[in-house]
Amino acid sequence: MRGRLITARRWYGEHRRLVRRTVLAFVAGAVVVTGGTVASVTWIRDTADGHIYDEATVPEAPVALVLGTKVDADGSPSPFLAARLEIARRLFEAGRVRAILVSGDNMNADYNEPAAMRSWLVDRGVPARKVVLDHAGFDTYDSCARAERIFGVRRATVVTQAFHLPRAVALCRGLGIDASGVGDETARRYAQTWRISSYRENGACLKAALDLLSGRDPAHLGRREVGVEDALREG
Repeated sequence: MRGRLITARRWYGEHRRLVRRTVLAFVAGAVVVTGGTVASVTWIRDTADGHIYDEATVPEAPVALVLGTKVDADGSPSPFLAARLEIARRLFEAGRVRAILVSGDNMNADYNEPAAMRSWLVDRGVPARKVVLDHAGFDTYDSCARAERIFGVRRATVVTQAFHLPRAVALCRGLGIDASGVGDETARRYAQTWRISSYRENGACLKAALDLLSGRDPAHLGRREVGVEDALREG
């Protein structure tokens, strides 16, 4: 044991400068990331401020943009996703939106968030012609960017959980959509998942700011689609 301790001390003595530089670099990186996270959270809150509403007061918009999340193994929306869809359904029923764009992950043939979202809405009375699918909404930035660039959305009501809503609204607005938002609070009953997801928003805010600053293209861009235009044109 004493021999190992002497060896360790000797190694540290020989590499002291490298160790100190590594520690300083780590500390500096942590400070930069922390500062960037705080700045991005502040920017998102400021950008979304005044554009988040409840269902009763949200301004009318042509389109509800429902952001995807987990679909269960049986193909049904998870409780978090079902809560988002229920808000969109009520907004449509109340005439506050005239079409619903469901944007999510279709990573393979066995996992299809947008198809599950449309089935849920149609089963509950929303006409199929009023539900438009975006199969390449791999993250919030992609969903917002594709809504504007691929589907031609200029004004929308974004629907997601309340903890996610400021980031979603800020991203959509930063990408050229006149976006308001309505957030679900009912999924708070899943306390642990809600708490973990809320905590992760801090890191997600930093990524959102970096995505906007970089102006990156979505993971899949593709050609222009007219589904939203057709849905709005339909009676």
